[in-house]
Amino acid sequence: AHQDLLAAFADTSEIVIGIVGDELAWGKEVLFDLSKSLKPMIVYLKSRGVERISFTRNVSFEELKKLVELLVLPKDKLPDDPDQYLSGLGVRNISIGKIHVENEDVQASMKSALEAVDYMNLYNDSLENVSKSIDSILNNKDLDHVSLRFGMSNVMESLTSRYQELLKLTTVKRYDMTTFVHILNVSILSMFFSSKLGFSRDDVLDIGTAALFHDIGKLSISRSIIRKESKLTEAEFAAIKSHTVLGAEILLRYSETLGVLPVLVSFEHHMKYDRSGYPKLPFEHTPHLASMIVAICDVYDALLARRSYKASYAPLVIYDIMIDDKGKGFHPQLLDRFFRFMGVWPIGTLIALNDSRIAVVRKTNEDEIFLPVIEVLHPDKGETIDLRTTHGKIWIENFLDPVHEGKDYVEFI
Repeated sequence: AHQDLLAAFADTSEIVIGIVGDELAWGKEVLFDLSKSLKPMIVYLKSRGVERISFTRNVSFEELKKLVELLVLPKDKLPDDPDQYLSGLGVRNISIGKIHVENEDVQASMKSALEAVDYMNLYNDSLENVSKSIDSILNNKDLDHVSLRFGMSNVMESLTSRYQELLKLTTVKRYDMTTFVHILNVSILSMFFSSKLGFSRDDVLDIGTAALFHDIGKLSISRSIIRKESKLTEAEFAAIKSHTVLGAEILLRYSETLGVLPVLVSFEHHMKYDRSGYPKLPFEHTPHLASMIVAICDVYDALLARRSYKASYAPLVIYDIMIDDKGKGFHPQLLDRFFRFMGVWPIGTLIALNDSRIAVVRKTNEDEIFLPVIEVLHPDKGETIDLRTTHGKIWIENFLDPVHEGKDYVEFI
């Protein structure tokens, strides 16, 4: 441990590890994934009143040993002031205790970090709720509709109050991919979109729930086909296309609980606006409005997604791909309004400017979908720029994938 600690001082003179809420933090970055595996340690430290441990470059093996000996003391044997106790033992390069913040900038950073924890916890709890609900349906078990509705309502309330934070998770946190991330993201995007369109609260919840189950038929199809990277055979593609009918058949069994809208959306979300998609019907049929909303959000999120075999599409490429299908795959007015609300450069997008500065999109402008409000991250963090006001002197040069070229700036998002 001491050798690893010394190696970590290659780029810094001080290392500060903190606990923010129930999450581990390193500098300004909240380490969500690491916090899950280190949960017992976090609980243990918090039970002993430890929220912060800082190390300076000259920390010795003996000092680290004294810290460990202190931390393993029974709670009733702990000193009232552990930092002063270590100091009395001659420890000069380790500080331990609560997080005390007086600097206003640091307070703001802490507040932002805590909010990030709250939204990530909500997101992860929603993922767990989604997996339980889908597991119940796939195994023909009773669905806890009250719990599902309550969870969806919590997500919707967050969209109403701080939609930017929750949408940031759907567009930025792609390195946190789990089994049900796509369907939760489509549900969140569908609720956001339908609420911006002016739907009532109950209708927004119904559309969000239908979006949640839009791809449930895929879970009945062989994983080897779903994950296949090479071109599908005709038989494999037919199996993929069957997921719309399979999903509708599964959801029909739950129509008394969930209503008929999830059945419709599952059946229709690949039908396309001009009915050139699937399944094919022997009569004229216009897809339900909810199906057309979910279809837009489904494709948008799929294009945003990172795969082991595919880098992220840049936002401009996503916009061009979807606009090219306007009036064919997508309802033209709906698609225009979707990008008016989401912007071409969605909230949380990392970008490189023409003057070599790095920035992040903080707000979209509905009247100028190509010109968002951005915050500069590097080299001088903090400046906010509304690109509508720069008169073409500052513009977005490139998209930075947060998994690759933008990874050094993710912690500032």
